[in-house]
Amino acid sequence: MDRTRKWKLLDWALPILLCLLDSCASHPKGWKLVWEEDFNGRTLDTTVWSRIPRGAAQWQDTQSTDDPRLVVLRDGMLVLRGIQNDDLKADTSAYLTGGVWTKDKHAFEMGRVEIKARLQGARGAWPAIWMMAFDTRNKPWPDGGEIDIMERLNHDTIAYQTVHSHYTYTLKQGSNPPQSSKGPIRPDDFNVYGATIYPDSVVLSINGQPTLCYPRIHTDKRGQFPFYTPQFLLIDMQLGGDWVGKVYPEDLPVEMEVDWVRHYKPKK
Repeated sequence: MDRTRKWKLLDWALPILLCLLDSCASHPKGWKLVWEEDFNGRTLDTTVWSRIPRGAAQWQDTQSTDDPRLVVLRDGMLVLRGIQNDDLKADTSAYLTGGVWTKDKHAFEMGRVEIKARLQGARGAWPAIWMMAFDTRNKPWPDGGEIDIMERLNHDTIAYQTVHSHYTYTLKQGSNPPQSSKGPIRPDDFNVYGATIYPDSVVLSINGQPTLCYPRIHTDKRGQFPFYTPQFLLIDMQLGGDWVGKVYPEDLPVEMEVDWVRHYKPKK
C-alpha cells in the first residue's frame, strides 16, 4: 500500500474506531430521557405527527392520508399497514400504505433517538424508520442529509442502516468512510433501532449494539457531515420498489407496530 493511500485510510479508520469505542462505553449510561411518545392515546397527537402524503419517490408512491385502516392506534401501539387497494376508482394505486412523520412539527436535536418496533414480513414489504434535516427549506435533500435508522426488506432477518448526504449521493463517496451496514434482528419480535448524533459522528445501533459508526472526516469535498442539526423523524410502511421487488397480494395485509419513540440527551 502506498503512503498516500495509507494516510487516507487512517483519516477515516481512526475516527470510526474511536466513536465505536465511545458508543459502547456510553450506552445506556450517561444519557437522560428528554422526550417520549408511547402511543397510549386514542388518537395520534397531531401537534407532533402528521400522516405522510403521496409522493413520486418509490418510498412514498403508495402512501395514503385518507384511508383510516393504514394508520391506527391499537393496544398502546402505532400500527402502520400495507394493504391491497380495494377501491381503484377512489385511488388508482394498486397498494396503499401508511406512514407518519414529525416534519415541521417536532425536531430531534443532538442526542440519541430510539424506536421500539415489530415488523411483519411480506414479499414486497419495505418498512423504514429514518431522519432528515428539520430545516427542509434551507437544507434540502441530499444536502441536509438522511439517516436511515432501519430498513427491512421482505422477510429478511437483518435490517439495513445507512447515511446519505451530498458527499455520499452526489459525489459518490459512499465508501470513504463506509456509509452503510446491516445487523441481525429478531424477525418475529420487537427490536430497538437507534441513532446517536454527536458533533463528530453518527452511531447507528440495533438492540443497543452499535452496527455503524459514520465519522466526520477531514476532506476537501463538500457536504460530508451535515447530520449535526435538528432532524425530523419518519416512520413508514412501503410496498414495492426497485430495491425490495415485487409485491405479492396474498401476503397482505402487512403491519409495522411501533411501541415507543424515545429521545435521550447526554447527562451533564
